Amino acid sequence: MKISDRGQITIPNNFRKRFGLNKNVEIEFVPTDQGLLIQKSSQKRHPVETVKGILKKASDTDRYIEEVRGR
Repeated sequence: MKISDRGQITIPNNFRKRFGLNKNVEIEFVPTDQGLLIQKSSQKRHPVETVKGILKKASDTDRYIEEVRGR
């Protein structure tokens, strides 16, 4: 198995069926001493939690609203 130019891998069909890795199943990568473990995600997260903090900057909501409103 190889990693594509876009960093993608294909999990063989027999493994997907055996472990219930169907379309849209959340998975996670867990580093171990032996390598990298791929497993079903053990936690359901709210969609907002998925994107929380991606901008990596402090924000001031009041100031942002004032800027948007043109005040």
